[in-house]
Amino acid sequence: MYAEKLSIGSTIGIICPSHIAGEDDYRQIAATLEGLGFRVKLGRNIYKDTDGYLASAQERADDLNDMVADDEVKMILFGGGNGAGELLPLIDYENIHRHPKRLMSYSDGTSILVAVYAKTGLVTYYGQGAGTFREPKAYECKQFIGHHLAGNSMDSLRGDGRWRTIRPDICEGILIGGYTLNFAMLLGGDYFRWDPEQKYLLFLEDYKDFSDLAAVSMFLSHVEQHPFIRNVSGLLFGHYADDVPEDLLRRLARFGQKYGVTVAYSDDFGHYTRQSILPIGALAIFDAGRQELQFYR
Repeated sequence: MYAEKLSIGSTIGIICPSHIAGEDDYRQIAATLEGLGFRVKLGRNIYKDTDGYLASAQERADDLNDMVADDEVKMILFGGGNGAGELLPLIDYENIHRHPKRLMSYSDGTSILVAVYAKTGLVTYYGQGAGTFREPKAYECKQFIGHHLAGNSMDSLRGDGRWRTIRPDICEGILIGGYTLNFAMLLGGDYFRWDPEQKYLLFLEDYKDFSDLAAVSMFLSHVEQHPFIRNVSGLLFGHYADDVPEDLLRRLARFGQKYGVTVAYSDDFGHYTRQSILPIGALAIFDAGRQELQFYR
């Protein structure tokens, strides 16, 4: 299920499930989006620190649920941090199913994006958060327009020779994934579901300043130990460092060899790199040799 595409003049709702918004920062983000032709609504609790480190889980969930219930809002945009998982039991999934909106985030937002897809079947979007629009670059704007303004016309993610093909092959499946820690934590819980008759294309990303290679390997091992691994047909791993460590590539190679799946490393999505958008829930074909991920709707 896809939500209605945006148009110039559409309203974008911004919430903060994972951090406390800075007023000056978010004024700039809102001004940039308005300059691109959109209207912006900010969640009423984004500046609160009720729990000391964040607004309360209920306040943050209220912001999300309020945006879903607001007929003017066509997209809900939010960034990363820590804490999105606390909202999962408080989200009104039935209302999302009745009134689908475009949800886009990345990093810690993985928890919400995957849970909403799992609970409702709504395609959600990984790769850009509110912070992308402090000073958006041409590449990010092109991705945004292609996925959200032009009727889902962005039909693929193609490498330009910088990807590292680790296990060349062609596979297909439902696209799912996100930040390694958050995705691994969802497995085995009430907010991740998969069809045992379906194949899935897994995309994951992490960043060197947040997780060392031992941690990344541990998160991958958690995925490997879950029955879901039997349904994984391929893995595309996102930007980890400007100079990708050979130890990471060897770890990804072991993953591919053990499960006989297609594997590649890409620097086109993730933290501190080009922020491509990946539609969670879209059917995709992955050709690692040609460095191409095609989306089918």
